[in-house]
Amino acid sequence: MASASAATQVLEVFRYSPEQDPEPHFQSYEVPFHDDWVVLDALNHIKDRMDWSLTHRWSCRMGVCGSCGMMVNGEAKLTCAAFLRDYYPKPIRVEPLTGFPVLRDLVINMDDFMEKLVQVKSWLIPKEPRELSQGEYRQSPAELARYKQFSMCINCMLCYAACPVYALHTDFIGPAAIALAQRYNLDSRDAGEQQRAEAIQADEGVWECTFVGECSKVCPKDVDPAGAIQQAKMAGAIDWYKALLPRGKG
Repeated sequence: MASASAATQVLEVFRYSPEQDPEPHFQSYEVPFHDDWVVLDALNHIKDRMDWSLTHRWSCRMGVCGSCGMMVNGEAKLTCAAFLRDYYPKPIRVEPLTGFPVLRDLVINMDDFMEKLVQVKSWLIPKEPRELSQGEYRQSPAELARYKQFSMCINCMLCYAACPVYALHTDFIGPAAIALAQRYNLDSRDAGEQQRAEAIQADEGVWECTFVGECSKVCPKDVDPAGAIQQAKMAGAIDWYKALLPRGKG
C-alpha cells in the first residue's frame, strides 16, 4: 500500500440539487488516503477543503447517532464505519440511501420512516398509571433480556435501503419500525401490543415481509429486524388461531 503522505483515493459522489439540476449526477473528488480514515472523513474533507456545496448528514462519528447512513459501493453502511482502506486503491461510489426521496446530494427525506414509527406506537404504553412517588417500574434481568436486542436500534434506516420489499412497496411498515414495535411488545412494563397490532398485522405490516434477511445483514447494531418480524408473525398467527377457538362458559 502506498504511504499515507502520498496516496490518494477517488470518491464518486452522488450530486443533486433540485433547484439547479434536471437530473442527479456523479462528481469525482480525489482525496488524501489515510489508513485510519473512514468514508465520512473523506466527505468532510471534501466539504471543508474542496467543495462547500456538498450536502450530507452526520453527527457523532461513533456509530451511535445513525445519521450518516449512505450507500457505499452499492451497500447500505454507516459512513463513519466504512474505512477507506477496505476499498483502496479502487474508487468509492457514495450515494444516498435507496428507497427514499432525495432532498439534496446525500441527504434523504425521512418523513416516511418517522410516520411509520408513529403508526406502530414505538413508545412505552404503561399497564397502569404510576405516580413518580411510587418509584420506578421494576424489571428483572431476564425480562430485560427479552427485548434488549431490539432496543439497540439507532434509526439509521440501513435496513430499509437493503429491504427488497420496501424498494417495491413503500407502504410496507418496514424492518426497523417493526423491530421497535416488538421491543415494546416484549417489555414486561408495556400494555400496548393490541394497539400496535392494527399496524403490524395489517397488509402493509409483517405479512409483506418475504424474509430475505438483508435487513439483519446490514444492521450495524445486530438488532436482527428479520427475527423481530418473524416473532411478530408468530404472535399474530397465535392470536388469529385463538380467535377461532370456541369460548368456554364462565
